[in-house]
Amino acid sequence: MTAEFHKYTLEFKVPGGTSRGILQIKETYFLILREGESYGIGECGLFKGLSFDDRPDYENKLQWLCENIHLGLDVLMSFLNEFPSIQIGLEMAFKSIESKNPFVLFPSEFTKGTDGIPINGLIWMGTKDVMKRQIKEKIDAGYKCIKMKIGAIDFQTELNLIKSIRKEFTSKDLELRVDANGAFSTSEALEILKWLSDFNLHSIEQPIKQGQWDEMAELCEQSPLPIALDEELIGVFSVTKQRELLQTIKPQYIILKPSLIGGFSGSDLWINLAEKQGIGWWITSALESNIGLNAIAQYTYGKGPELPQGLGTGGLFKNNFKSPLQVKRGNLNYNTELNWNFKI
Repeated sequence: MTAEFHKYTLEFKVPGGTSRGILQIKETYFLILREGESYGIGECGLFKGLSFDDRPDYENKLQWLCENIHLGLDVLMSFLNEFPSIQIGLEMAFKSIESKNPFVLFPSEFTKGTDGIPINGLIWMGTKDVMKRQIKEKIDAGYKCIKMKIGAIDFQTELNLIKSIRKEFTSKDLELRVDANGAFSTSEALEILKWLSDFNLHSIEQPIKQGQWDEMAELCEQSPLPIALDEELIGVFSVTKQRELLQTIKPQYIILKPSLIGGFSGSDLWINLAEKQGIGWWITSALESNIGLNAIAQYTYGKGPELPQGLGTGGLFKNNFKSPLQVKRGNLNYNTELNWNFKI
């Protein structure tokens, strides 16, 4: 078996606004395995500024991986704990090369095109008018769950936007989630959560910055609004530490980004721990190309999710790869009549 990697820069059609700034591009890497006539593709979805493994020796590690691919999946994974986005790329590539179809990693009713995955519509931060337009587009497209990023513009403006949505759509008509990306200070967070709770929101993601376990535990205990941990899980790879985190903070939900937490095997660990404690979960993509999104969607379907998932639609980038992934009425589907066009 041989391996090689290729860097690829995804370009946003419209810059994406977050509390950390405006995203214009997203760098990613593809791992290609070859053995005889077979090949496998994996995406190492590095997320600059957020990934635990955003470090100067990233490409050196990929090169080392390619030179040592003969060691096999299990051995290589044990050497990659500090590189979760490489771990998932490696898992994908091995699943891909072992499959009859390199793009069908987890065969299911989803990949047969007979069932879909309910997903949330993502509203990027922007001016009031820009956010309002996005909200209308998602509702018109049939989404039953919308996720708004908050914390970057004036909070009163964001509150008014949420209020205007709720005037038109009750919580029975439309599930509404908000994601603060750690934007609020510990001193103001509880008051903000009280204001938000007036609008029957499903949950808020990461209201304060990660790493403040005691403060987050206090918030989860006192909050009138369910709290979901997101960034809090990044960089916590020891099962003992994971268990300690969940037992200390006691969140209502955790959000799993496989590219940031050690791939499919890392996600399995978190899910098992969460379910033992009665903590809900959902899975979120992290701006991967359609290659990574496809694999994460197939994995997610196999976990039998009960809530709308945070899976992208692949439509954010100008230069994404054509794929069978389609969104219809707020569901991600796999259209078997469409073909892949993967070229790098």
